[in-house]
This record gives sequence, C-alpha cells and structure tokens, in this order.
Amino acid sequence: MSTDNEVCYLAATELVKRYKKRTLSPVEVTEAVLDRIERLEPHVNAFALLDRESALKSAHESEQRWAKGDPLGLVDGVPAAIKDLILTKGWPTLRGSRSTVADQVWSEDSPATARLREHGAVLFGKTTTAEFGWKGLADCPVSGITRNPWNLAFTPGGSSGGSAVGAALGLCQLHVATDGGGSGRMPAAHSGAFGFKQTFGRVSVYPYSQNGTLFNVTPLTRSVGDAALLLDVIARPDPRDWNALPASEINWSAGLDDGVAGLRVAFSPTLGYADVDPEISRIVADAVKVFSDLGCIVDQVDPGIENPLPIFRTFWAAGAAKLLASLGSRRELTELGLQDVADEGAKLDAVSYVEAIEKREALGRHFIGFHQDWDLLVTPMTSQPPSEIVESSVGLGVRTVLPPFSYLSPFAYPFNLTQQPAATIPCGFNSAGLPVGLQIIAAKFCDAKVLRAARAFEKARPFSRPTDPV
Repeated sequence: MSTDNEVCYLAATELVKRYKKRTLSPVEVTEAVLDRIERLEPHVNAFALLDRESALKSAHESEQRWAKGDPLGLVDGVPAAIKDLILTKGWPTLRGSRSTVADQVWSEDSPATARLREHGAVLFGKTTTAEFGWKGLADCPVSGITRNPWNLAFTPGGSSGGSAVGAALGLCQLHVATDGGGSGRMPAAHSGAFGFKQTFGRVSVYPYSQNGTLFNVTPLTRSVGDAALLLDVIARPDPRDWNALPASEINWSAGLDDGVAGLRVAFSPTLGYADVDPEISRIVADAVKVFSDLGCIVDQVDPGIENPLPIFRTFWAAGAAKLLASLGSRRELTELGLQDVADEGAKLDAVSYVEAIEKREALGRHFIGFHQDWDLLVTPMTSQPPSEIVESSVGLGVRTVLPPFSYLSPFAYPFNLTQQPAATIPCGFNSAGLPVGLQIIAAKFCDAKVLRAARAFEKARPFSRPTDPV
C-alpha cells in the first residue's frame, strides 16, 4: 500500500506519539485521510457528510499547538467521525431520515462530540446510519446504501454501518457510533473492526434516542487500544444525562496488556437458543481456543436463559411508536418498515410494558449471578454472515422486510437489556471471504476486563485489512 494509506491505518495512539516527536503532523495525516476518503467514498458510501474545509482548519490549529508543545488533550489532531444520530454543532444531524428538517439551527454538541472537541480531535463529518437506527442494515432514504469493505455486494450491517466501514478502511482513526440492540457491534463484526458497548451510563448520552435505556454511544475503531483511548476522552458524565455514571478517574488505556491468565471463561456457542451458521460456529469455536492458550480456564457453558427477544421487542416497538408519534404528519416520510414497527408498538398496553420492565430486571439479576462464577462470557457476535444487498428493496416507499431479531442479533440485544459491557473482535473469515466476529462480555461495570481480554486476543490474532474496494 502507498505511504499515505499506511498513515491512514496508523493507530490513534501511534499518531499521538508521532505528533509529540514531531515526525508526523496533524495536517499531513488529515490530508492523507481526506484523500483516501474521497477516493474510496464513491464505492463504499460511509459518510453522510464530509467537511474537508473544517477538518483542514482544525488540523492546522492542532499543528500549531503541537509545535508549541501544548496539545489540547489526549487526541489532539487525531481524525474522528460522528455517526449521524449524534448531535454536532454546525452540521445537520439528519438521523438518516427525510422527516428531519435540515434547515434549522444546529447549535449543540452531544456529550461525546463535545468531549472530542475539548481534546482537540479533528472532526471530519458524519457517518451513515439506518433511519433513526431502526434496523441492522446500512441503508437509508437520505444517504442510500453503505457497502461492505470486503465485498461491495454485501451489507456491512447496521445501523452504524458507516462507522464500521470507516474504521475498517482507515477512513478516520476514531469513530463514535451507537448501539441500541447491536447497532455498533454487528457492523463491526461484519466489517472486520473492533466494536465496544461499554456499561450503560459510562458514556453520557444526550439527547436519548427512541430506544431509551437500551441506547449507548460507543467507540468503533480498528484496534482495542484506540477504543480505550476514545473511552478515555468520552467516558465522562454530562449534566444533560441523568443516567450518567459518576465521574471516574479510570484510565481505560492502562493495564490493557496485563493479560488474562487465570480468568474463568464461559463459552456459549448459542446462548441456548440461537440458530447459528455452521461456518460461524466452527470459526468461533476455533478462536475460543486462544483463551486457553493465554492461560484462561475455559468451559462450554450456556448461561441458562430463554431468548429475551420478546422483552427487547417490547421496548424496541414502543420506542418506535413514540418516535413516529412525535413526527406528526412527517411520519409519512419515514420508511414503511419503521412505520410497521411503530404500529406494533402503538398496540402495546401499559401492563405489558411494565411486565417487560420486570422481566428485564430479572434477566439482569440472572447475569449478576452468572458472573459470580465466570469472569467472561464468550459467544459468536452474529448468528449469520452479512447478507447480499438487494438494491430494489432500499428506499422510501419500499417496505423493508427484515429477518426477525432472533436471526439478526441473537447475541447482541440480551446485553443491551442487561446493560453489560460487550465487545466484538474479528476472529476469522468465512468461505466467502467475509469477516466473522467474536463477542466478549463481562459483568456490569467490568469494562476494563473486556478490554483486557480483547487486547490479549488481538495480540494473538492480529486484525487483517480489507483490500481497497476500487
């Protein structure tokens, strides 16, 4: 690959080291990343908005700070992009929907965006999303189809498809994504990137999505170290988020290389209910052997739960109903499939919703008990490989018929319900050359344990890069 491409694939942690030594400048990096985006973007469609002028201005300001030896923060001069569900001052946040009025004053940053600005990151633009993040695909009426970096005929998954593609292809080192039911982890697995859903409340969220306390703002990067660095920046309380955890002095980048010897690892190939593609089952089972090699105590154990899909579906549909009710007549500008989910939610009664809350609490208590015996739970990330893109089924006025959630993300949504930390890391490729992801889960608040295990696996099985899709 060219020198410029190598620069684009440098980790954020490495960029900061080189800026400090003055062997590389933020302007050089920004120009290289911009050139790469503009060359690959017509093929993959990862960005809903790209602001070249703003990025270069920020890079020049960062370069001046580094020249004085006075960087703003931990990621000064590092390229970053924000998913188009997250507010960014001065840029429209359309949420992938024609129902959003673009011509308004965009005067506020969401907490994660604000923290990145405070630390000097170079913000490039907004990455693509499914409309309001409602589905596990990467297309929407506003920005069209986002494509898998390993094979353009396939979806990268969603809804954070643009973030996953950008991370895998070196189109910005740091990506802020979201995960309400696997929306960050699934596309990371399908695209060959690292996705991490931290304990709920660790990263402040404002405004909340229609999915309420299922919804997380998350790192999505090419490496575990970069995800930890991004957490060091954005894992801060914000007064606008009443669910935010208290301020903590945890350094998420510290201790990543301490290893996992002695940890008790439960490997569950199906969680007791999932129907998993045979190739994925084989690849993940082989990958789990790495933990034994690293000194973990590994046993095949199911956590003993029923499929919590009905619980999740209640919250998901109710949230869609609330969202579309707030749109008034503009509801008709949304995808028909989203309208179907909202109609399902509108039929729910209060008793059913409260029962779902109680069942969610019981599920959370179950996993608290499970993790008394097991440090980590390891599963496949997805049950099926990426699907081929059917272009005729994409767009406004077309009813997107999705496979059931139990097919798309049986390993993802349980841990949005329980609010536990969960990461996906690439662990191999299927016979079609598409990535497969391994999921690592720990008890609530044990985020550092997940990051440490993911880092140990990453060192044992380094990531591959996709060939440039041109």
